[in-house]
Amino acid sequence: MNVFRYGNMFNFELQTFKKISSFMSKIIHKIYVFTLVAITVIVFLSLAFYGAGYYFTNIQERFFHEQNELLKPSGFIGHGMGITGSLLMIIGVFGYMARKRFRSLSRVGVLKYWLEFHIFLCTLGPILVLFHTSFKFGGIVAVSLWSMVAVVISGVLGRFIYIQIPRTIEGREMSLNELNGMKVNFYIELENRYNIDSDIIAWLNASLLDKSSLSEGNLLVRIFKRLRFENRIIRQLRSKLKAKDISRKNFKKIIKLIRGEIILSRRIAWLSTMQNYLRYWHVAHLPFALIMLVIMIVHVIVAVLFGYKWIF
Repeated sequence: MNVFRYGNMFNFELQTFKKISSFMSKIIHKIYVFTLVAITVIVFLSLAFYGAGYYFTNIQERFFHEQNELLKPSGFIGHGMGITGSLLMIIGVFGYMARKRFRSLSRVGVLKYWLEFHIFLCTLGPILVLFHTSFKFGGIVAVSLWSMVAVVISGVLGRFIYIQIPRTIEGREMSLNELNGMKVNFYIELENRYNIDSDIIAWLNASLLDKSSLSEGNLLVRIFKRLRFENRIIRQLRSKLKAKDISRKNFKKIIKLIRGEIILSRRIAWLSTMQNYLRYWHVAHLPFALIMLVIMIVHVIVAVLFGYKWIF
C-alpha cells in the first residue's frame, strides 16, 4: 500500500513539474517573441523618426540637406545599414537552411524558434536595406529590391500557411493519429475535469463534424465561412454553458479549451490543402530569395570595386 501511495505521489509531482515546466517555457517563449518584435518596431520607428526630414526631401535637393553625408546610400549610417541589413538576411536565410538540412545541427535548439529567428532577421534586414536605399530605386538593384519585397510578402503568406499545419514544439508535423488522440483527450478532459454534460459534448462534436457548407468557394471564401462558423459555435456554446452551474473561473477555462479544440479541428480539416499550398509556396519563395541574394552580392562586389568600403 505504501509503495502504491508513494508511486501516486511521485506521478502527481512529476505531472506537476511537467505543467510548471510547460508554463515557464510558454512564458519564456512569449518574452522571446515579444523581444524580437519590439526590436524590429523600435528600429523601424527610430530610423523613420531620425531621417524623416531627409527622406521626405526631394531627391534633387537632398545633396544640400544637413543629413545627406550620413543617410545617403554611401553615407556613414546609410552604408552601415546596407551592410548590416545584408548580413542579417544572409545569416537568416543560410542559418535556417543549415538547421533544417544538416543532421549535426538537428539537436541545436527547437526548429520552431529557429524559424521565428529567421523571420526576425529577414524582416529587420530588409528594413535596414530599404533605409539604405534612401527610397531611391533604379537599375539592377531595383530588381533585387523588388525581389526582396516579394520574399517578405511571400514569407508572411508562408508563415500563415505554416501555422495552419499542426506541429509539435520541435517543429515536426503531427500525424492524423496524433491529432485524433488530442481530440479524444480533449473530450475526456471536458467530461472528467469540468463535469460537462454528455449532451453538450455530443452537440459540440456533431457541430464540428458538420462541414457541409464550408467546402464551397475559393480559399478566401472558405476561410471567411470557417471563421463565421466557429464564432457561431462559440456563441451557442456560451449560452448553453451559462444555463449550467459553472463557476466563472472554470467558464473561462472551458471556453479557452474549446477555442483550442475548434482551431485544432480547423487545422485537421485544412491539413492536406495547407500541405499542398506549402509545397507550392516553397517553389515560389525560393527563386525570389535566390534572385535577391545574387543581385545583392553583385551589388556589394561592384560597390567594393568602386571604393565604397565604409569604415574598413
